Amino acid sequence: MTTLFISDLHLSPSQPQITDCFVKFMREEAVHAEALYVLGDLFEFWIGDDDPSDFAQAIKAEFKSLTQSGIACYFIQGNRDFLLNKRFCRETGITLLDEHCVIDLYGRKTVILHGDTLCIDDHKYQAFRAKVHMPWLQWIFNRLPFFTRRHIVNKIQGDIRDVKAQKSLDIMDVTQSEVETLMKQHGTDLMIHGHTHRPNIHHFEINNQPVTRIVLGDWYQQGSVLVCTPKSQHLETRRFA
Repeated sequence: MTTLFISDLHLSPSQPQITDCFVKFMREEAVHAEALYVLGDLFEFWIGDDDPSDFAQAIKAEFKSLTQSGIACYFIQGNRDFLLNKRFCRETGITLLDEHCVIDLYGRKTVILHGDTLCIDDHKYQAFRAKVHMPWLQWIFNRLPFFTRRHIVNKIQGDIRDVKAQKSLDIMDVTQSEVETLMKQHGTDLMIHGHTHRPNIHHFEINNQPVTRIVLGDWYQQGSVLVCTPKSQHLETRRFA
């Protein structure tokens, strides 16, 4: 019995080694799990569910094959794929979850999320996030021609790279007080998230009670998977071919 968690793959046609590792993972590991949770940033940037590219269709096909084999698959939007929506879910069979979701992980109440909402010291990013999550703005964006959306996204990605290069690493990490607030709010002693690209298992206390925060790794240099069983949680890596 295993439940798998992944995030921050940043899949794109320009990084075939990541896609190959992902496909191998889906076909050889995920297919034998009870469930797969994708905690955001599956794609480098998802422009819309109507993406006609062969690349997008190939990724959809992997998820469809997995869910049709009977494996439950859940998705939380990240900061790179917040436009992934209902059509993707219909075409693949995955279930889209809220940005903060509480699950029962083998009897342990667990809060899962992408992780960007925990980085509250990054005020500029939080302002940007609030803007792009406005329903009316997404409604307008999704009705633009696909090539126009792609041009806009390319410009945004360039701006993001420039801004990140000037930020301190501490600002882009989670704020501990926000972690504790969210865990207390949901009454959980286990949190799982991605986003920061700092894989680790953190043990600390809230109100003198032991709690755990597990941070998933990115897939830039190797695959990263959290493997959970009824008795354990292990962060593991997967080599690129």
